[in-house]
Amino acid sequence: MHEVERLVKMANQIADNLSFHDDSVERIADHLRRFWAPSMRQKLAEHIAAGGAGLKPEVAAAMARLADA
Repeated sequence: MHEVERLVKMANQIADNLSFHDDSVERIADHLRRFWAPSMRQKLAEHIAAGGAGLKPEVAAAMARLADA
């Protein structure tokens, strides 16, 4: 599996696990900020910039929050 595909899969699993919270986007952003290396977040950001194929919208929203912070 390609590295970006693995990151998308992991990010989507995080979103699935946190989806029942009202503030799921914030929780996803917090998880990515706290537990993902900057290089992993950068690769995910590049994937989003290229169209974000296969990525759940909540993950893209969380990444946008991280970019704004």
